[in-house]
Amino acid sequence: MHNHRKVRLNIGLMGGTFDPVHIGHLVTAEEARQQFALDYVIFVPTGVPPHKASGQVTSPEHRYLMVTLAVMSNPSFVVSRVEVDRKEPSYTVETVRHFAETEAPGANLFFITGADAILEILTWKDYAALMQLCTFIAVSRPGYSLDRLRETAGRHGPDLLQKVHLLEIPALAISSTFIRERVALGRTIKYLTPEPVEQYIQKHGLYLNKK
Repeated sequence: MHNHRKVRLNIGLMGGTFDPVHIGHLVTAEEARQQFALDYVIFVPTGVPPHKASGQVTSPEHRYLMVTLAVMSNPSFVVSRVEVDRKEPSYTVETVRHFAETEAPGANLFFITGADAILEILTWKDYAALMQLCTFIAVSRPGYSLDRLRETAGRHGPDLLQKVHLLEIPALAISSTFIRERVALGRTIKYLTPEPVEQYIQKHGLYLNKK
C-alpha cells in the first residue's frame, strides 16, 4: 500500500535583480514562507533583465553570489541559476514554467513579487498562462493601496484576485537603489544587508562608481 501520494510541496519563487540583495528581500521571503506555509523559497536572480539596459546592472555572477551568501544560513532558502545561465532575457512566465515542469513538478508554486510588478504582469500577453501556473504574493509597504490592482483586476474578473494575495512588509522601505547610493557616497550599509554581502561588495568594489 504505497500508493498514498506525498503532500504537494508549497514552493515560493522570488525573482528579482537583487543588485544587491538586502534585508527587505529576506524579511519578505521569510514572512511569505510563514504566512503561506512554504516548504522552500527559491530566489531567482535575473540574468539579462528584459526591462533594463544591461550596462546599468551588475553582472549576474556577482548578484547570484551575493544572494547565495545572504541565504546560506536559512535552510528553507535556496538560489536558482536558471535565469543567470540563460543567455537571452528572462521572462517570468518562462521561469515559472521551468519550475512547474522541470524543477518542481507537482508543487504548488507561489510567485513573490512587488505589488507594482503585479500591475505590470496583468498587461503581459501571457498573463493568463502565468495565472494557471502559480499563485501570486503581492508584496507592498504598509499603507500601499491595492485599489489600482483591484481596478485592473476588475476588468479581468474576480478569479484573478483569488490568485493574488497581499503581503505587507515594513522593511520594504529599504531598496537596492538606496544601498548602491550609500556605497557610492562612502556611507555605511551595515545591517541593511547581511554581513557577508556587505563584505562581498567591499571586496569587489561594487557600486563605487554608480549613483
